[in-house]
Amino acid sequence: MKKEIKDYTIQFIKEIVPVIAGILIALFIDNWNSERKDKVYINQVFSTINSELKDSKEDIKATIPRQKALIDSLEFYSSNKNVTLSDIILKSKGIYIPQIKINAWKSVSSTKIDLVDYNQITTLSNIQELKELLNNKSELLGTFLYANINETEKNQKQTLKMILMDIIQIEKSIQQNIELFEKK
Repeated sequence: MKKEIKDYTIQFIKEIVPVIAGILIALFIDNWNSERKDKVYINQVFSTINSELKDSKEDIKATIPRQKALIDSLEFYSSNKNVTLSDIILKSKGIYIPQIKINAWKSVSSTKIDLVDYNQITTLSNIQELKELLNNKSELLGTFLYANINETEKNQKQTLKMILMDIIQIEKSIQQNIELFEKK
């Protein structure tokens, strides 16, 4: 009886070891393949993120001088009661707000954020928050202009100037965060 149990145990071990080894090899290959696919995915996403941030940075660089020119015009015409906000904006060739692109970051942040370095997550999250703040300030700007477009008073001109200066500060913060991300 002992010999049968011993033989049965040996036979069981001979059959189970290859099965376990096969399962472990299959798991190793599956993990390796998943990691490889994740790396390819992250590389593609970061290529897109870099491209979007580069475009955003260039748009900010082009927009800030236009906004500063509008601020200078507001300052120049601040005391002139014959010139409306609309006139000043038209003379400055309009109001410009840069387009901040972070679509690739949104896609990775909602699915595979665990594959991204913490410092990159922090910087990209900051850019996203600043973009939302910029959008809010842009809405405030639009609401203010809608209500005051034909105003000639110095107070409205100064308020518009302050809103624009606040927007420029947010844009500069976005630009700094983009440069910080590019260094990493």
